[in-house]
Amino acid sequence: MHFTSEQRLDDGVLEREFTLGEIPGTLWTPSSGSTPAPLILLGPPPLGLRKAYPRLLARARHAVAEGYAAAAIELPGSGERPRSAATDQARADLHRALQAGEPVTDDIVDRLILPLVDQAVPEWQATLDALLALPEIGGPVGYSGGVISIGTRLAVVEPRIAAAVLFAGSFVPRTIIEEARQVTIPLHVLLQWDDEGHHRQMSLDLFDAFGSKEKTLHANMGGHLGVPQHAGEAGSRFFARHLK
Repeated sequence: MHFTSEQRLDDGVLEREFTLGEIPGTLWTPSSGSTPAPLILLGPPPLGLRKAYPRLLARARHAVAEGYAAAAIELPGSGERPRSAATDQARADLHRALQAGEPVTDDIVDRLILPLVDQAVPEWQATLDALLALPEIGGPVGYSGGVISIGTRLAVVEPRIAAAVLFAGSFVPRTIIEEARQVTIPLHVLLQWDDEGHHRQMSLDLFDAFGSKEKTLHANMGGHLGVPQHAGEAGSRFFARHLK
């Protein structure tokens, strides 16, 4: 891990940009602390860290104010990372189907989501290795955000993640729904009921499939960006129960 920039924000949060190989990322840590902070991995939307920065920063500030460190990495194919022609074609096929009011086929969802999951999850694990080697960061670790299929796979394969707040709002391959049966960590799932860019039933099927004994679905009316403040506060209380 190589830190490329550092700045102290007005509320005392230390923000550092880093690279891990070819993967860009950002780390936010409390201004001081005598013990290593628990860590929350912030799953970003597939917009690129620069475009998503205001939303990620708000989430990071809130996490740090609660005593956590927070980190996000650039997803494969996002930002300035190399794009995949196959993924771009799948995304175009998705938009074409949605605009035409046609069903989104399993083939389109698989081509769009599964390669992203297959690449992003090992990158998150490598990032976690590097972050937990820093003296100011310790366990336990939580995951917060989307793409929900990435969070689901991480919850299956990464034993260092103790709890997750998952953001529904993307299409879910049927193989990921099957994998969800292996998830056992506590889950808090946020769902916007009127999200214009996803298939609600897929999110409900995924939630039903999770094997966790403790799982909560927090559904609210409104579109993709209309998550109410109290939903985020419920997620904070969830992490406080499981990471502190």
